[in-house]
Amino acid sequence: MAAYGRPCPLCTVPKIKRQTQPSATLCSCAAYVLRWFLVPIWLLALATGAKSFKDNPIIGSSFLNKKGLYVARVKLAHRMAHFRRRRLAHLISHQDRENFDRNGFVLKRDFLAPSMFAAIEREVSFLQGDSREMMQGDTRTRRVSLDVDTLRVMPATRALLYGEQWLGLLSYASSFRCHPMNYLQTIMTHIGGRASPDPQTNLHSDTFHPTVKAWLFLSDVTLSDSAFVYVPGSHRINRRRLAWLRRQSMQVHSLDRLSARGSLRVSESKARSMGYEKPRVFSVRKNTLVVADTSGFHARGQTSHPATRIEIWGYGRRNPFLPWAGWGVQGLPGLKGRVVPLYWCIRDLAEALGMRRNPWRRVSTKKIKDE
Repeated sequence: MAAYGRPCPLCTVPKIKRQTQPSATLCSCAAYVLRWFLVPIWLLALATGAKSFKDNPIIGSSFLNKKGLYVARVKLAHRMAHFRRRRLAHLISHQDRENFDRNGFVLKRDFLAPSMFAAIEREVSFLQGDSREMMQGDTRTRRVSLDVDTLRVMPATRALLYGEQWLGLLSYASSFRCHPMNYLQTIMTHIGGRASPDPQTNLHSDTFHPTVKAWLFLSDVTLSDSAFVYVPGSHRINRRRLAWLRRQSMQVHSLDRLSARGSLRVSESKARSMGYEKPRVFSVRKNTLVVADTSGFHARGQTSHPATRIEIWGYGRRNPFLPWAGWGVQGLPGLKGRVVPLYWCIRDLAEALGMRRNPWRRVSTKKIKDE
């Protein structure tokens, strides 16, 4: 291969240095050929939950999205979710089903019996384990995995996370029989005098297809304590939403970083123009459960002072185009209850191989409330 700076005999364009290996070189022809080898992978990704406009040139193609590619994926994913939810309707009460179908979330105050909630509080207060943290702007999110090994010494928490109500609500919201990734989560705002804002305080949709997150609040949350915010009914796709999605998918080069990765940001006024209600802020007391479809618009509330929010947090996402609603690989023997540690190991390995930095950094063993 010719030295850097000399023109390639095939493309007559100077060679481009690899970003990961400065001493190596790669001509534009080789890069062009490599991209063609990746085309089958990019095409197969259309049949999965892949959402990033930036990482997949087909998903991010302005030409194809002008022809309706992105909107077609959105419409099909939501139709499939509706099809699967009808088969899971028996898992939750009629009232919860009505509330979710109308609003996109279920809110249950005093979710657990006082004695059980008190037992969970005791278990959590003594829990010490390997923690992971991520900084987003001036906000720190700390998580401890509630995996099968951790739950061996937490019988009340284990009963909650393996119970019919928790699994039933998350399964219906996600449209799949759900073995969620469960964490003990603490959110701390205005950390260390950092000036940049938390990007999660902007209204956004996590992805283009229905997916689920759940919060069992272990502390009281006021309007100024980074409360959860949700736009009621925004899990439903209407014509104005589809028109907006089409415009966004055609303008991927002008999107902000998180929107370009498929988590589209939206202003409150724009959401209202799509026909949705005013955002609801969840000021709740502890022992309140919220289960939401986070394809709907949601955010963390703004805070003007340092605040801490503690919760048991569950998350579930599967391939949106599968026709069946049964258990996924997360429920297989050997994987059930161990997905979170495996996920963190994979992210660590990817970083060690120079593929992508893992934003979840391991921190010293500490209790959930420790600064």
